[in-house]
Amino acid sequence: MARLEDEFRHVLSTRAVDLEIEVLADLTSSLSMASDRTSFSEATAGDRDSAPARGNDDDDESSRSSCVGRRSSYRSMTSIREIDLFPADAISDLAAIAARMAAAGYGRECVQVYSSVRKPAVDSALRRLGVEKLTIGEVQRLEWGVVQPKIRSWIRAARAIVRGVFASERRLCFLVFHGLHLSNPTTTPAPTTTTTAPSAPFTETVKGAALQLFGFAEAISIGRRSPEKLFKIIDLHDAVSDLLPDVSDIFAASKAGESICVQAAEIRTRLADAVRGILSEFENAVFRDLTKTPVPGGTLHPLTRYVMNYIILISDYRATLSQLILARPSASSRVAAEGNDLTPAFPDLDLADPDSQLPLATHLIWTIVLLEHNLEAKASLYKDVALYHLFLMNNVHYIVHKIKDSPELRALIGDVYLKQLTGKFRLAATAYQRSAWLKILNCLRDEGLHVSGGFSSGISKSALRERFKSFNAAFEEAHRIQSGWHVPDKQLREELRISIAEKLLPAYRSFLGRFRHHIENGKHPELYIKYSVDDLEISVSDFFEGSPPPPNSRRRSHG
Repeated sequence: MARLEDEFRHVLSTRAVDLEIEVLADLTSSLSMASDRTSFSEATAGDRDSAPARGNDDDDESSRSSCVGRRSSYRSMTSIREIDLFPADAISDLAAIAARMAAAGYGRECVQVYSSVRKPAVDSALRRLGVEKLTIGEVQRLEWGVVQPKIRSWIRAARAIVRGVFASERRLCFLVFHGLHLSNPTTTPAPTTTTTAPSAPFTETVKGAALQLFGFAEAISIGRRSPEKLFKIIDLHDAVSDLLPDVSDIFAASKAGESICVQAAEIRTRLADAVRGILSEFENAVFRDLTKTPVPGGTLHPLTRYVMNYIILISDYRATLSQLILARPSASSRVAAEGNDLTPAFPDLDLADPDSQLPLATHLIWTIVLLEHNLEAKASLYKDVALYHLFLMNNVHYIVHKIKDSPELRALIGDVYLKQLTGKFRLAATAYQRSAWLKILNCLRDEGLHVSGGFSSGISKSALRERFKSFNAAFEEAHRIQSGWHVPDKQLREELRISIAEKLLPAYRSFLGRFRHHIENGKHPELYIKYSVDDLEISVSDFFEGSPPPPNSRRRSHG
C-alpha cells in the first residue's frame, strides 16, 4: 500500500498542468464590468476640508463627470469556468490508484496524500492572484487608503478563485474519486460511517484557502464604519452576493463545505448591515456638522459640495441600495440626544406622499433636509442680513443644480421636492435683493424732496443734495462690500447682476433725468452727482467676484 501511496503522490506532484495565471486573469477581466471605478474619496477629495474655489463651478462639473457610470455593477457576465489541471491519462492513473486504495480500506490515506499535494497548489494560485495572507486584525489595522485598492484586487481575485480555481479543483476531485466510498478524513468514523467522494477530498483541499479568501471580506464587514467606506463596501457586498450561487454550487455537497457557504452568506448580511449603518451615520454627520466659522463672502459651503457629491454617488448605486434600504427614516432616528445642549432640534420631514417613494429616495430627501437645516444655522453666523440670504441662495442653488444634472438622483428625489427646493432658492434670491437694495433704491424716490407754501414752492435743493449724497454713500458701501461677496456659479452670478441692474439703472436714470439740472446749476455738482448710468453698470459688474476691486478702479463721469 505504501507503494500505491508513493505512486499516487508522484503522479499528483509531477503530472499537474502548470496553472496559467493569465487564463484566470482573463476570466477575471471578463467578469469585472466596472471593478476599477473611482472611489468616493478620490471623487470628492478635499471637499470637506478645503474652501470652495473662487470662480465658477467647473471643477465640480469635472468631478461630476468622473462619477458618471459608477453604478453598482459587480455583476458577472460568465460563471464557473473549469480548467483541466491534469492530462487525461494522468487523471485515469489517479482514479485507478484511488479505487485500489479505497477498495483496500485505505481511502482516508488516499485523501490525505491527495490534499497534502493539492493544498500547496491551491495556496500558490491564491498568492499569484494577489490574495494576501492577512488576519482579520491585520486588515482592520490598515489605513482605509491602503484597504481600498485591496478591495478592488480582492473582488477580481475572488471571482477567479471561486469560479476558476475552486471549480477546477472540484472537477478534478470528481474525476479522481467519483463513485468511491472513503472514510471521513477529519473524524474517526463509526464502523458503518462512510463519506461519498469527491466532496471530502475537495473540501479538505480548499477549505483553508476558502477561509483565507473570505476572511478579508469578513474583516471589512465587521470593521469600523465611516461614510468614506460606503461605496467600496457596496462593491464588496455586490461581489460576495454575485459569488454566493457559485459558492453554494461548489461547496454545498458536503457538511464541511456547507460551513463555507454559511460564512459567505453571513459576510453578505454583515456587509448589508454595514451599508445601512454607514448611511445612518452619514445622515447624523450631516446634521451634526457644527462648524462655527462662516465661509468668506457667503460662498458655497464645503459641506454642501461634499454632501451633494456623496448622495449623487448614492443614487448611482441605487440598484443595490434600493434592495438594502427598506425602512424610511423613523421618528426615533430624528430625536436629538438627550441632555446635549449643542445638538440642535431635528427638522421635520414633510413629504406630500411618502409611501409613494422608495425608502432610499426618502433617505436622500431626508439628508438634503438635514443639510438645509444645517445651512440655515450656518447662515445665522453672518451679521449682514443680505449676506445671510446670499449664502442660502448660493447653497440651495447648488443643491438644485446638482439634482437637475443627475438623472439618477432626480428620478429618486422627484419633481415635487425639487420644485420645493427651487422655490426656496428663489425666495432666498428675492430676500437678498430686498435686504441689500431696498435702502439704496429708496434714495431714488421723490418723497421728501418737494417743498410747498409761500415763495419756496418746488424742489428743496438742500434735501436733493442730501439725497444724492445718501445714494452715493449707500452705493459705494454696497460696491465695496458686495464685490467681496462670492457667487461661485457663473450663470447665477451674471443673472443676479442683471436683476440688480434692471432695478437700479432705470431708477437712477429717471432720478437723474428729473433732478440733475437742479444740481448742475449749483456749486460743485461733482460732489453730488458722482455716477453716470454707465458708471453704475460697470460697478455692478464687480459684484460677487469674491474680492474687492482695487482702489480708484471705478470709472467716474465727473471730476
